[in-house]
Amino acid sequence: MNRSIVLNQVGDELSTQIKEFPQKEFEQNELLVRVEYSTINYKDGMVLKGLGKLVNSYPHIPGIDACGTVIDSQVDGFSVGDRVILGGHRFGEICWGGYSEVVGAASSMAVKLPDNLSPRDAMGLGTAGLSAMLAINALESFGLKPSEKEVLVTGAVGGVGSVAVALLSKLGYRVAGSTGRSYERSYLESLGISTILDRKELEEPSTRPLEKVRWSGCIDNVGGATLSRVLRQMGFGSSIASVGLAGGSSFEGTVMPFLLRGVNILGIDSVSVPQKSRSRAWERLAELFPRPVLEEMIEEIDLDQVPEYGTKILAGQIRGRIVVKL
Repeated sequence: MNRSIVLNQVGDELSTQIKEFPQKEFEQNELLVRVEYSTINYKDGMVLKGLGKLVNSYPHIPGIDACGTVIDSQVDGFSVGDRVILGGHRFGEICWGGYSEVVGAASSMAVKLPDNLSPRDAMGLGTAGLSAMLAINALESFGLKPSEKEVLVTGAVGGVGSVAVALLSKLGYRVAGSTGRSYERSYLESLGISTILDRKELEEPSTRPLEKVRWSGCIDNVGGATLSRVLRQMGFGSSIASVGLAGGSSFEGTVMPFLLRGVNILGIDSVSVPQKSRSRAWERLAELFPRPVLEEMIEEIDLDQVPEYGTKILAGQIRGRIVVKL
């Protein structure tokens, strides 16, 4: 029997409980994985609260990330004993996810765990870390290099933001970060940040189509008014990697940054990114990310604490990364 978090919906009422399922409930998949660790992302908080119509049917086991060991494989490329990271392709949304001691998944949702990365560290990074790495890869492919101008990370205390700040600092960039939690200064400085901005500074609307150049690049986790303001401050030929929408899914702006400064907005999709690209990103994460920094970012919880922390992440009360031990 395998312990799992199970969501049920009756009418508009969503309930959450921990139940035990026999292993046969998961065996109709290409891979069967014994999960060691999962994590909590913003999307997990949404699923746990029934927001965004992300789940197709109930009962449902949430969790968009998992890492563990293959105990049965019906496909070439994965063997019993392989350690894998599960995620993407709406794992934990349209199919049962990682908040379970055993989980079944399509092979397209799996990549092999890099040899130099533990399952706990992999989930310390999770989809947030993957998104941050994909964003940096995209920015660099569009010409981003270390310079005197800072790279801005919005929502710097959150999961994607924290990983992005630490990665950029490791790669030699000068990093600025915006946050509404000024009391986390020492935490951000431990990640290698150079400048900390109050998020209100970037939320204030501007009537000017262009402002003084401030940023050589940006990883934006906020969207909304923040993205609108930052766009006006980007340097010539620079790019913004759009990762999140904590501040809203729409923004106002003009085409002037595109026409007069050649600014790019690069969409970062960690859901349907091809398997090879995910694997390369995980390999680079494993190579680059400083383990002492990661350990300082991680808070470890048990399965029965997941609903509580799902509420916290939606309220902006999570710093860094949460690891769920199965």
